[in-house]
This record gives sequence, structure tokens and C-alpha cells, in this order.
Amino acid sequence: MTEDILATLNKEQAEAVKQIAGPILILAGAGSGKTKALTCRIAYLLEQGIRPYNILAITFTNKAAKEMRQRVDKLVGENAKDVWLFTFHGFCSRILRREIGNLPGYSNSFSIYDPTDCKAVLKDSLKKLNLDEKYYPVNMLVGTISNAKNAMINAKTYAKRADNFHAEKVGEIYAQYEKALIHNNAVDFDDLLLLVLEIFQTHPEVLAKYQQKFNYVLIDEYQDTNHVQYML
Repeated sequence: MTEDILATLNKEQAEAVKQIAGPILILAGAGSGKTKALTCRIAYLLEQGIRPYNILAITFTNKAAKEMRQRVDKLVGENAKDVWLFTFHGFCSRILRREIGNLPGYSNSFSIYDPTDCKAVLKDSLKKLNLDEKYYPVNMLVGTISNAKNAMINAKTYAKRADNFHAEKVGEIYAQYEKALIHNNAVDFDDLLLLVLEIFQTHPEVLAKYQQKFNYVLIDEYQDTNHVQYML
């Protein structure tokens, strides 16, 4: 099987696949086979006796994750099913189902709000603050809060940095929105990453558990990571 895997690769790809000790970075242009090398590396690791649940593979889209899963399953078969192969959000969702109880106000039965749900919460937040949606459009608020979260700026920090009346009010809306999410035992897509990062940063014993679990971490399209993903 190992020979079959390597036979489909060029020299550089094979070299990347066979390096199983220490970090490795693959730099190559679009369409040159980086993802193929990554999937073959997972198969090669399994062939070398690495346990599937010690491997974490991350990609950016559900489509890419599905395709990668299919490729690995085809190469390896049943032994691949316990490889953790997810998008960043899928990975963090799985961690949160196990660990969110470490954060006050949440339980493992939390809901994940989609953009429609989030807009409804924001509209309700505007009503509670007696603010006019005309001056604080919901679509703008969705983008502003998402950008803040991806920059690791929480509502309290956002409010401190506000330098005009409008920004101050957006900070209040942000805070009300977060309060409503916690009250509803709900998270938005950005929270999936942020809350896992918060747990890892404030509960070293949880971080150590996953550091010891994942001996091999493979990330597709790593150059596209934002700050939160980089910190994770």
C-alpha cells in the first residue's frame, strides 16, 4: 500500500509525505498538488502505524473537507474513519460539545446560530436599546461584530476603543448581542473558534489534553488563516 501511495507522487511530494518527524511547510502554486500531498501524507502516517485519532487535518470549506475525507477513505479504507478531518469550525464545534462547560453560562447542549438567527438577535438588541435600525443596519452590525471577533476584540474592548458616538452605540449593541447569546445558550460561527481559544488559554489542563492527543496537525491552505485560526 505504501508503494502505491508514493507511486502517484512526484519527488518533492513524496519527500513531504514521508517526513513524519518535525514540522513541514509545503509552498507551491495553485493546482500543483498540495492537497493531494496532504491526503497522501495522512494515508502514509496511517500505514506507518500512527493511530488515526492522533491525526488532526484541517481545511477551510465543507466541500474541501468532504473531498479530503473521500480521498483518505479511498486510500486507506476503514482505518481512516477515526482521523479528525474537519473545517476549522467543524473541529471547534466538536471540541465545544465536549468542553464548553468550562465557560460560565454555557452547557454542552448549546445551539449554533446561523446568520438569520444572529440578525434576529441583533434586531431584538436594537429594540432593547431603543436604537433605530436605520442608523444601525443589521447587515452592517453582523459584519462589524464578525470582524471584531476575528480580530479577537470582545465587546468590552470594542467599547473602550470607540472614538465617536456611533462606535460607542455599536459597542453597546455588541455587548447586548453577546448577553443574549449566552442567555439563550447559543453561539455564532465566530464564537466556535473564539470560545475554543478562550478555553485553551484559560484552562491549561484542557489544552494539554488536546496537545497530547494530536501528534500530527495538518492544515490545508494555511496561508489563508486569520488571527484566531493562527492562534488556535
